[in-house]
Amino acid sequence: MTDHIAVIGAGTIGASWAALFLAHGHDVAASDPAPGAEAFLRRFVDNAWPALEALGLVVEGASAQRLTFHADVADAVRGARFVQENGPEREDVKIRLFAAIDAAAPAESVIASSSSGLLISRIAQACKHPGRCVIGHPFNPPHLIPLVEVVGGAKTSPQAVEGAMAFYRSVGKRPIHIRKEVRGHVANRLQAALWREAVHLVAEGVVSVEDADAAIAYGPGLRWALMGPHLTFHLAGGEGGMANFMAHLAPAVQSWMDDLGAPRLGEPVRQKIIEGVAAEAGARSIADLQRWRDRKLIEILKVSSAP
Repeated sequence: MTDHIAVIGAGTIGASWAALFLAHGHDVAASDPAPGAEAFLRRFVDNAWPALEALGLVVEGASAQRLTFHADVADAVRGARFVQENGPEREDVKIRLFAAIDAAAPAESVIASSSSGLLISRIAQACKHPGRCVIGHPFNPPHLIPLVEVVGGAKTSPQAVEGAMAFYRSVGKRPIHIRKEVRGHVANRLQAALWREAVHLVAEGVVSVEDADAAIAYGPGLRWALMGPHLTFHLAGGEGGMANFMAHLAPAVQSWMDDLGAPRLGEPVRQKIIEGVAAEAGARSIADLQRWRDRKLIEILKVSSAP
C-alpha cells in the first residue's frame, strides 16, 4: 500500500478535501466522471492554496503538483491508505460507488463518505469489507472548517473509527465521534432545528429573513464561534455554572422550547424565504459571498482555538 489519499468525487466538497490533503503533504489521486472535472479540481486547489498558506496549513514539501486525476475509480483508489468519497447525496449511487471502491482499495485502507445525512450501514451494504467503512462528514468548505463527523455503521470495526479519527486529526481537523447512526448526523440536525424556528418566525411575520440572520450572526453566533450551546449556558449561569443556569433559567427555556414552531416548507414559505434571501444578498453574487465568507473564516480561525 502506498502513502496516497484517494478523493472520489471532485466537485466542491471533494476538491476542497483534495486541497487540504495536498497541503498536508499527501499525494492525492482523484476521480470524477463529470465533464471538466479535472480542470475544476485543479482550479479549485490553486484558488484555495493562498488561504491554506495564510492559516499555516501548508507543510514543507507539500505541493499542488502532487495531484493526479484518473478516469477510473479503481485506478484512483489502488494503493490508497485512505479514501474520501464525495459522490452525489443519493443512497443508490453511493452503494454502487462504495462497492467499486471496496473492490479495488487495499484491505487495510479506510473508506469514508462525506455524506451529509445518509447512513453508512446502508451505503456499505454491497461491500465485501464493510468493517472499514465510515461516514467522514465535513462542513463546507472542508479545507477551512475543522469539524468532521465520524460515524460507524452496524458492521464498522472500532479500528476503522479510530483510524479515521486519527487521520483527520493528522490533517488538522476536529473530528467528533457520533456513537449512533441518525439521519443528518448531529451538526446538520442542530442546524435544521435552528433554521426550522427561523423559518417559522419569518413565515409568521415576526421578523424578516435579514433580521433573523442578524439575530444569529451578531448575537449567539459570535459566541458559538468559540464554544457550543452547553458551555455557553454554563457561562450564563455565572459562578454557579450550568447548575445555577438550570436552577434559575430552565423553566423559562422550557417555555420557549414548548412554543417553538413546526413550519412546513411548502411553496408559499419557500418563496418567502427565497425572496428574503435575495433582498439580504442584494447585489452580492454567490462568488462574492463565498469570498467574503472565506476571508472572515480565515480571520476567525487565526484567533480561535479549541479549549
